[in-house]
Formats: sequence, structure tokens, C-alpha cells
Amino acid sequence: MNALDTMRALASQGEVLNFAAGDLIFRSGETGACMFGVLEGTVELSWNGEAAHEQNQAGDVFGAGALVTSEHRRYGNAKAVSPCRVLVMNREKFLFAVQESPMFAIELLGSIDQRLRQLKDCTKNL
Repeated sequence: MNALDTMRALASQGEVLNFAAGDLIFRSGETGACMFGVLEGTVELSWNGEAAHEQNQAGDVFGAGALVTSEHRRYGNAKAVSPCRVLVMNREKFLFAVQESPMFAIELLGSIDQRLRQLKDCTKNL
């Protein structure tokens, strides 16, 4: 089981959004009230004016940082690279998931740690 599986278990109707290739999901500086899980397609996250970026595929989650920081701001852009179906989890359900399923928090931390390691590997030789 991973973080997206927990999100699916808590999802209700209407929490899946569809994006066309090129659609902006969120922009750096915006207030973030939810996190996302990629059900289908590819989402690109980028920071520092596109200087750094990563691809998120089906099964990946992103956007949780805005739910756990005091200012609830997005620090990067998220854009659909291909047509996407994305599951949305608001802060209330996020907090419920963390409280009721501690494994969700551990899975999410594992996902974030893996992404950070990949980003560090990408920038190691710069």
C-alpha cells in the first residue's frame, strides 16, 4: 500500500480532476489547500523558474508541502505534461488520514525522501 492507495480509500465522488496536456495545476506562490495523486498521465513539477523539475507518473503524490507549512504556499509549479486524471485530497482529509492511518504519514515521508534523493542526484555534478 502507498500514499495514493490511502488517498483513494478516503476519496469521495467529485475529487478526481482531469487536465489536458499543458494545463497548469497550480502555480508557485499560490495558497495550497490540497494535495494530489496522479491516477493517469504525467505531471511536471518545476521550481526556480524552471531551473529544477521532476516528472510525476501514475502512483505518485505531490503538493503535500502546502498542507504542512504554516503559510500554506506552493513553492513550485505543477503542469500536466500529458492528459491527466488527478485525485485531490483537501487538508481536512489529509489530517484525518495522518491521524487515523499513521502508515499514510510514513508512506508520504518515504515518497518525499525518495524524490529528494533523486533531485540531489540530479544536481550532484552541477
